[in-house]
Amino acid sequence: MHNPRELALTDAQARQAARMHDYLAAQIAAADGWLSFERYMELVLYAPGLGYYSAGAHKFGAGGDFTTAPEVSSLFGACVARQCAEVLGALGGGCILEIGAGSGRLAAEVLSRLETLGQLPARYWILDISADLRERQRDHLARRLPHLQERVQWLDQPPVEPFNGLILANEVLDALPVRRFRWHPDRVEELGVVIDAGRLAEAARPASSQVAEAGARLANSGGAWDDGYVSEYCPRLTAWTHSVTRSLRNGAALWFDYGLPRSQYYLAERHEGTLLCHFRHRATGDPFLFPGLQDITAWVDYTLLAEASRAAGFTVSGFTTQSYFLAGLSIDQEMHKMAGGDANRFARLANQARQLMLPGEMGERFKAMAWLRGLNLPLSGFALQDLRHTL
Repeated sequence: MHNPRELALTDAQARQAARMHDYLAAQIAAADGWLSFERYMELVLYAPGLGYYSAGAHKFGAGGDFTTAPEVSSLFGACVARQCAEVLGALGGGCILEIGAGSGRLAAEVLSRLETLGQLPARYWILDISADLRERQRDHLARRLPHLQERVQWLDQPPVEPFNGLILANEVLDALPVRRFRWHPDRVEELGVVIDAGRLAEAARPASSQVAEAGARLANSGGAWDDGYVSEYCPRLTAWTHSVTRSLRNGAALWFDYGLPRSQYYLAERHEGTLLCHFRHRATGDPFLFPGLQDITAWVDYTLLAEASRAAGFTVSGFTTQSYFLAGLSIDQEMHKMAGGDANRFARLANQARQLMLPGEMGERFKAMAWLRGLNLPLSGFALQDLRHTL
């Protein structure tokens, strides 16, 4: 059970939650009383002025709702920069597009380390739909790297003109809205959202042909499912990844997120799906709690992401755990470099590295995948472990 004081809302948060509830009620009414979970998730995360990613809530770090790898340690960004340097070196230069840059810390660490490596990109583009987060990113980069501000540019859509370089996406795919379904031996139901006695509630209805086909296709991919098995899938992942990578002519797209190959994602024992909700660093488990104020995500089906690479004209050149990705990029060397002989600093970095790499922390839950196009290059981040056979 959660401590009520830990989850209590401020007056401003309560008013925002009430506005979001009224907005959702109107949307549900306009949809004849039933809204797909995919649409619900899209609204509570991205509705202008109300959604989680557009309403100004403090999301990252100790005072936010969750902690990403760049927030845990500068080591993550330094290792990603080393991978970027390999690609930019092989291409003879290029640009970097980061999708969903969060607080801006990954951008700052990547640019800082690339500068010391002599591999700064011609441009560092940030594609982020949140005006609030854009402002935080600008402030952070202005403080950290004022001399590199001219290289950074914020975009409203992916670059139109073809470019060489890299695309970075850290914890972006998990926030793509998903469809939820309940499987039965003789039928598939789609789970949606209704208003019941004035409250948001889950409700099932017979699945559309698209959802029914997806459920039937995924059924038993991780073993025999019990009657009533609940899970989700992301129908927009393929089109979305194609749209954001379309302009990359030669180079790599690097994806970092928590997720699993399909055979592990849809294991029979994972009968309630992978949906995650976070509020003030606590997993609430309830997607209807504090709509617009809590984060809602789902794990990534990396088999689907691999299939999307082919549809977009790329080759999957690497798939590994975050732990092995960082090890392959010499995180130990980065620790010594950052510590500079300071034993206390090194001890702090070692603790951060453990959080990034231990199986019980982020090391195995988080994966890294690389797509390549127009480039035949072994990537160091994927040299120590190759999990492509699991896809």
